[in-house]
Amino acid sequence: GAVTTEGAVSSLAASCDGQTLASGSTDRTVRLWDPSTGQLRRIIQAHDDRITCVAISHNGSLVVSGSYDGTIRSWDGVTGELLRKM
Repeated sequence: GAVTTEGAVSSLAASCDGQTLASGSTDRTVRLWDPSTGQLRRIIQAHDDRITCVAISHNGSLVVSGSYDGTIRSWDGVTGELLRKM
């Protein structure tokens, strides 16, 4: 199936182990995907403005996003819990 988001995808990052793809979108969300199936794993309501960049750790356990809202935020890559706002 097609991979879709509500807004335009502005950034992509893949974990080194190939198990997780993270997308950041203009709809202010970070979405975590299973690249082998295209299955959406989690939607993180991440920021107050559109996302400009995402990065993901080698095993997908940590996701970091940046936004036009002026913040950088780190997330648990499994639960989606906000870990830190900078």
